[in-house]
Amino acid sequence: MANTVSFEKTFQLGGDLNINRLGYGAMRITGDGIWGPPKDHEESIRVLKRAVELGVNFIDTADSYGPNVSEELIAEALYPYTDDLVIGTKGGLLRTGPNEWPIDASPAHLQEVLEGSLKRLKLERIDLYQLHRIDPKVPAEETFSFLQKVQQEGKVRHIGLSEVSVDDIIKAQEFFEVVSVQNMYSVDNRKWEDVLQYCKDHNIAFIPWYPLSAGNVKSQAVLQRIAEDHSATAHQVALSWLLHHANNILLIPGTSKVTHLEDNMRALDIQLTEADMQDLDTISQG
Repeated sequence: MANTVSFEKTFQLGGDLNINRLGYGAMRITGDGIWGPPKDHEESIRVLKRAVELGVNFIDTADSYGPNVSEELIAEALYPYTDDLVIGTKGGLLRTGPNEWPIDASPAHLQEVLEGSLKRLKLERIDLYQLHRIDPKVPAEETFSFLQKVQQEGKVRHIGLSEVSVDDIIKAQEFFEVVSVQNMYSVDNRKWEDVLQYCKDHNIAFIPWYPLSAGNVKSQAVLQRIAEDHSATAHQVALSWLLHHANNILLIPGTSKVTHLEDNMRALDIQLTEADMQDLDTISQG
C-alpha cells in the first residue's frame, strides 16, 4: 500500500487561536467584480451558515469586498458568533468600481475602514486585522505605526500582512508581531516559496489566495490524473496539496454556492501519497 503523507488539521494562530486549517474566504459572496450585493442574497447567507456547520472556524474578509457587503453578510448570517469563530478582515484598498482596487494604506484611511469593519462585524475587537497592501505612496513606518497603535488600544488582537516579501515582514516586526501572511500561492505558482518557508520557520500562518492558478496544460494533466486516483476533482487535489505541503498553511477557498463549498471541504478527506506529492511538486511555475 502506498505511503500516505499526514498533515495537521489545526494551526494555532498568534499562539492563542486554534484554527481549523480549511477555512472560508468571503470575497465571492458579493456582486460581480466584487462590487455591490450578491445576486442571490439568501444563498450567500446559506453559504456562511453551512461553512460553520462543516467545521470552518476561520473566515477571511475585507472592508473592500463589496465594499462593506461581505462584512455585513457575515454579521447577518453568523452574529452572535460562536466562541471559537475567528474573523480576519483586511484594510488598505479603495474601491472605485467593479474589479478596481487602488491602494490606500494611509493611517487616515485605515482608521476609517477599521472603525467601519468593527461596526459592520459587530465586534469590539478584530481577532486578525491584515494590511491588504503596503502602499508605495505612504512610508511603511507610518502604516506599521498605526497598526501598532490600534493593537495597543485593543481594537485589534493580531496583525497580518498581504503580498509581502521576507524583508517586508522583518520590517513590520519592528512594530508588531506578524502572525499571518497572505500571498498568492498555489501548487502551480510558487513564486513566494521563500516567504512560506520564512513563515514556517517562525510559526507564522501562511494564507494562500488564488490556490489554483490553472495556468498550464501540464499542471492540469497531473492534477486530473491524481484526482482520478482519489475519486476527487483537480481543484480538491490542489487544495489538498496545500494542506499536505506545509502545516502553517491556512486555506480560504471562496465560493458563493453551498454545493461548491461542500466540494471544497472534501479536500480534508484526501490522503495524498508520497508519490502524489512528488508528482505535484514537478508542476510549479515559481
